[in-house]
Amino acid sequence: MPPSAADVNKAPQQRRDSATASFVTGLVLGAGGSRRLGRPKQLLAYGDGTLLGHVVGIARSAGFDQLIVAIGGAADEVRAGVDLAGAEVVVNDAYGEGCSSSIAAALGAVDPRAGALVLMLGDQPGVDAATVATLLAGRGDAPLAVCRYDDGRGHPIAFGRDVFAELAGLHGDKGVWRLLDRRAEDVVEVAVPGPIPRDVDTQDDYRAVLDALAHA
Repeated sequence: MPPSAADVNKAPQQRRDSATASFVTGLVLGAGGSRRLGRPKQLLAYGDGTLLGHVVGIARSAGFDQLIVAIGGAADEVRAGVDLAGAEVVVNDAYGEGCSSSIAAALGAVDPRAGALVLMLGDQPGVDAATVATLLAGRGDAPLAVCRYDDGRGHPIAFGRDVFAELAGLHGDKGVWRLLDRRAEDVVEVAVPGPIPRDVDTQDDYRAVLDALAHA
């Protein structure tokens, strides 16, 4: 039996919805001013390259349909010293206002086909592509999904398209966490084994991630 006119009219919208649902954008936040460390942490030596370069490499290997990297502090040096191949770079001149300002700056570059955005921290080298895959598989179609490590919630975090407008209005470094608290009933916690990966804010943090890398 041939399709009805109603089915024919619905088909293009269904195809668009399906494409949007499967298109995932990754966003790596690398705009911090490194105030506590006293030098650009994006450029710290790590593995065969830099700290930020390592995280961007993990994001590339995660297979996102689009990859965006937000930079700000020491932006010229970061462009010159970090391997950003395959990523769209967004410069956040207001990086001193916290992570939320980088998210807002990057949202304008997100592909309109994106049905989800995965947020990664550029100073958190312990996250791997398997963690991203676990997060996305556990999210289903939930508006919000966060990793639940052995000792608490942590990045990466996934946001459905219907949350993007709220992301744009966040403020400060804790804006994302306040959003998760405000929409607690919409949040899926995805179990990831092990402790929350350390992010690098101080020299002690840097020594710790280097030690973990050496013993990996």
